[in-house]
Amino acid sequence: MSRLTTHRHVGTLANMKAELITRFKDVTSEGGVIELVVWRVPQPVPPCTHHFKYRAAFAMKGVRIVGFDNERGKGDHCHVDGRERDYAFVSVEQLVEDFIAAVDAARRGQ
Repeated sequence: MSRLTTHRHVGTLANMKAELITRFKDVTSEGGVIELVVWRVPQPVPPCTHHFKYRAAFAMKGVRIVGFDNERGKGDHCHVDGRERDYAFVSVEQLVEDFIAAVDAARRGQ
């Protein structure tokens, strides 16, 4: 988490108050974009049972290479190597570590 900039704000997400936990965006030396946003929400986003809404993506030339999110109706999942898989959300800290590891692996493979 220390690698990410944290800002505290309250916003509205799907008609409910949400608290911004962290937002990070960076452009890599290769021109890729890395972005992660996590909100604490008062009610879980179905079918999730935790109180976080998140999206994390690494894209090159407008194409998503790595993505983690918990879309309503789909739950926690990730996109890696062109495949969508279930993701076992444990904590925000673990999400950040898993996302950074996936981005590092993708960048090494390019």
